[in-house]
Amino acid sequence: MAHTAVSQVSTILPVGGGDSTIRRSVFKAHSLSFTDNSCTPALSLHLKSNNAKLRSRYVVYSSVQQASKPKVSVAPLDLENAKEPPMHLFKNKEPYTATIVSVERVVGPKAPGETCHIVINHDGNVPYWEGQSYGVIPPGENPKKPGQPHNVRLYSIASTRYGDNFDGKTASLCVRRATYYDPETGKEDPSKAGVCSNFLCNAKPGDKVNITGPSGKILLLPEDDPKATHIMVATGTGIAPYRSYLRRMFMENVPFKFGGLAWLFLGVANTDSLLYHDEFSKYLQDYPDQFKYDIALSREQKNANGGKMYVQDKIEEYSDEVFKLLDGGAHIYFCGLKGMMPGIQDTLRRVAEERGENWDEKLSQLKKNKQWHVEVY
Repeated sequence: MAHTAVSQVSTILPVGGGDSTIRRSVFKAHSLSFTDNSCTPALSLHLKSNNAKLRSRYVVYSSVQQASKPKVSVAPLDLENAKEPPMHLFKNKEPYTATIVSVERVVGPKAPGETCHIVINHDGNVPYWEGQSYGVIPPGENPKKPGQPHNVRLYSIASTRYGDNFDGKTASLCVRRATYYDPETGKEDPSKAGVCSNFLCNAKPGDKVNITGPSGKILLLPEDDPKATHIMVATGTGIAPYRSYLRRMFMENVPFKFGGLAWLFLGVANTDSLLYHDEFSKYLQDYPDQFKYDIALSREQKNANGGKMYVQDKIEEYSDEVFKLLDGGAHIYFCGLKGMMPGIQDTLRRVAEERGENWDEKLSQLKKNKQWHVEVY
């Protein structure tokens, strides 16, 4: 069976009608043949974002539009059979002991803080669906409860049910290392660092990790209408569930045949902070009619009023189109720090009022229609 392998080449593309350009990574496809009995190879996609200057909207030029895009075979397809998502297979008192496969830093040197992509082997014993979360119990004793383990921390899963190796045996997490800096001295205080995030980002292949779950139904990807529109809004590591959606929609050869529109809004600090940018750029190249990708770089871009560009400002730029899609039944998802929601809600309210609509009534109807999905932390 023919699969697609990709290699990375750097290309400069013009943006708009002027002389400005962007440099970004594109992927050159090669054909590889594997026998039906061979193990499915992991598709090699660089996780680190390109560090050159970027604009918010990515323009992709394609000289030849392929009739069909080869997708990656996955197994076992039995994972498609369940009618309901797996829930709470392993609980806090009896977690599953999984194994760290890899830990990779996925942000550039100028990103504020460190974010890691962590692959965990559960050997097929902790299945999950796209949009669910794992709990992680870091080793050691809870300092506030002597003799007791640390509290469980929840992390959205960043891979599809088949994992990054497409064999149903792994799950991937997108974890930002939590650090604390003393406001008076400006120095880092390791004693106040996030216990779980530092454990995961410091982990080595072969290390053991106790996981619970899976849990969560709010961000499950609705698949009853394969032609639906999905608008995804993320800040930082809130990108995790959307990576799983997009791999299922555009990368994997699964029974779910996506024929709708996926639109991703991602807000991060700067270009070096972009997560999974090369994967998303590949989808733009291969599926320009089905995927849109807009970013807000708060430390590099300005909004229409001259202030920092946050994700809600980017949504406002396309508010007419977003509202029309919502009126047509589109799903909209929000994932990231809970501090993102007040600004987003204020922006949507202002846009609704400018359109002569009552936002409270509109939001109520979106929730009633199960179009509104929020999971923040």
